[in-house]
Amino acid sequence: MGKVTGFLEIDRQDRRYAPAGDRIRHFREFVIPLSEEATRDQAARCMNCGIPYCHTGCPVNNQIPDWNDLVYKDEWQEALRNLHSTNNFPEFTGRVCPAPCEASCTLNLTDTPVTIKTIECAIVDRGWQEGWIVPEPASTKSGKSVGIIGAGPAGLACAQQLARAGHEVHVYERWSKAGGLLRYGIPDFKMEKHLIDRRVQQMEAEGVVFHYDCEVGVSVPPSQLMGRHHALVLAGGAEKPRDLTIPGRDLAGIHFAMDFLPQQNRRVSKEPIPANSVPPILAGGKHVVVIGGGDTGSDCIGTSVRQGALSVTQLEIMPRPPEKENKLLTWPNWPLKLRTSSSHEEGAEREFSVMTTKFTGSKNGQVEKLHCVRLDDKLQPVAGSDFELRADLVLLAMGFVSPLHEGLLEWLGVATDKRGNVQADTADYRASVDKVFACGDMRRGQSLVVWAIREGRQCAHSVDQFLMGSTTLPR
Repeated sequence: MGKVTGFLEIDRQDRRYAPAGDRIRHFREFVIPLSEEATRDQAARCMNCGIPYCHTGCPVNNQIPDWNDLVYKDEWQEALRNLHSTNNFPEFTGRVCPAPCEASCTLNLTDTPVTIKTIECAIVDRGWQEGWIVPEPASTKSGKSVGIIGAGPAGLACAQQLARAGHEVHVYERWSKAGGLLRYGIPDFKMEKHLIDRRVQQMEAEGVVFHYDCEVGVSVPPSQLMGRHHALVLAGGAEKPRDLTIPGRDLAGIHFAMDFLPQQNRRVSKEPIPANSVPPILAGGKHVVVIGGGDTGSDCIGTSVRQGALSVTQLEIMPRPPEKENKLLTWPNWPLKLRTSSSHEEGAEREFSVMTTKFTGSKNGQVEKLHCVRLDDKLQPVAGSDFELRADLVLLAMGFVSPLHEGLLEWLGVATDKRGNVQADTADYRASVDKVFACGDMRRGQSLVVWAIREGRQCAHSVDQFLMGSTTLPR
């Protein structure tokens, strides 16, 4: 597999970032790819493992050693075919996935895992450059129709699989373009949106019909879709944000991250900001505090820096993770350790074990300060540790609690689990209502893009089985 002694002879080399002083001046991607020769060398480092844990570390079960070997042998087109057999959109995951596969790599025992994510991205990017990625319409039609609500990664993956199985597929999206959080949540400096556009064009050529500005349960009655389609897939994501209900929450200048990030993404793509959205939220010339230590918080930091914030501080309620994990305890599972993103490197103060107790502001109702307290390892306030932070803009990036229940889910009457997600198991993805299925964040809760793609593909398998009595779609 690869070069037998490659992992001994070749050092790990990964993609680099453009200098922070340059990249914060624009919203374009700033990752510098490896050369073709360097990519082949990195693929050669893949060991002939007895048990390739990277398979199970990857939610879509990519056949990683196989396409590493193909890249090493210069068989790029076959590597692309193999990669697409498990992942509909590797250019998305090759940019925004945290790469649990690399955490599971045997070489990660010595902190030098194969650069799996980089190789994956190189394969698919070359596929587009060479013109190898083309529409794959079904040769025969089933006569069955499927409606998919939500055009995020789960809905898109499900739609493409079902269209290729010969079904008539209609995707209903509440916003004016497809992509979900890929388009409206993830900043362009992490993933440019033309990558989504060309996949949508491919899917349209395969027969998928997209209906935009169509909010099922609000502007479109669900009964209309139930009567039109033989099966309905709920892939609307987990859109209800976690709030911080403390004194002063109603002050001006305190916003959810998902009110802030989509506005900037729309500015970059020159897409009109919806009239019913909150007024423009801009960080330029302001002291910004981001509450929440995850990826969304990091995206708020990078966006605020590019908008010209005077300072950015990120608060996390959990303790500071260790710099390095204990491999004997964690490998091959995803470890809890301190992770520093490219946005952190661009300029942000990070505070751990901090809880905000209240906001205070000026007489005109504008937020001015956060009142905070430090916590011990049991998340209890430490006496006498109170402090204040100046803030002109506060961004709440504490995750999402569930899908929105108003409208669609209430009308359908589908059962929900104790976390408020649509109740459906991974055996068949069927909801409690006849011919209704659910996948992605709407079913599993807030998660990764790669998990959404996995669920969309597996849900398509179940829908095809339901409609036809059998299926050749992979799970």
